[in-house]
This record gives sequence, structure tokens and C-alpha cells, in this order.
Amino acid sequence: MFMGEYNHTIDAKGRVIVPSRFREALGDEFVVTKGLDGCLFVYDEKEWAAFEEKLKSLPITNKDARAFVRFFLAGAACVEVDKQGRILLPGSLREFAGLAKDVVLIGVGSRIEVWSKERWEGAASFDDMDEIAEHMADLGLII
Repeated sequence: MFMGEYNHTIDAKGRVIVPSRFREALGDEFVVTKGLDGCLFVYDEKEWAAFEEKLKSLPITNKDARAFVRFFLAGAACVEVDKQGRILLPGSLREFAGLAKDVVLIGVGSRIEVWSKERWEGAASFDDMDEIAEHMADLGLII
């Protein structure tokens, strides 16, 4: 399970260091794709395979399902960790997530999210967490 928050920078070539805790669980090769809320999602091979199976199960006749599959698969890239613990993020993914220099990598259970620092600071205010927690009960999560 991925958890924690790590601040890093992207170099001029588009490489970012993956925290060692994350690298241990991810292995040497994994998948980065467009995520929701303007960030990138990072999956290890096992989680990616499970996610692909869920995408395959969506009905091709449903327009929203086709768009959803395209969103995640068209932008997906297999990346490898170099000897310095970095990955090269494709330009299209950096552009999508607004990644220029300062980035935040966060663990959120089965995946990692990569955020521009600016977007993360806006998304991570959690001022309405009490209200959100109440809605989680509707999804079956009671704390």
C-alpha cells in the first residue's frame, strides 16, 4: 500500500526522482497515466493489470465508457527507473498535469499520484473534510 507525501523537482529533461519507499513497491517498471483532478496516476504492474481488466469489462456501446477508456489508455506510458532512482515523464503527461518544476508525489493506497506543487496545494486544503466524511457513509465507509 502506498502512503505518504514527498516533494521533488523535475529536471530539464523531464525526470523526477521516485521516493525509495515507492520504488521498493513499484519495481523497476510501471505505468504512468493521466489521472483525475489534474494529476497523474502511477500503478505497479499488478494494479495496472487489474485496472485494465476493469476497463475491458466496460461496454463498448456506451459512449461515456469509451471516453473513459480512451482517457486512461491513450495517455498511459510504461516507465523505467534509472540508476539514480528517476523516471522520465513523457512530455504529454507533464503538460496534462501542469508539471514544470516542483512536484508532489503522494501515496493513495493502490496507486501513487503525481501533482504539480501548485495544484496539490489547492487540492489538499481539506477544509470540507467533515462534509466529505458524511458522504463517505453513503458509499459504505463508516469511521
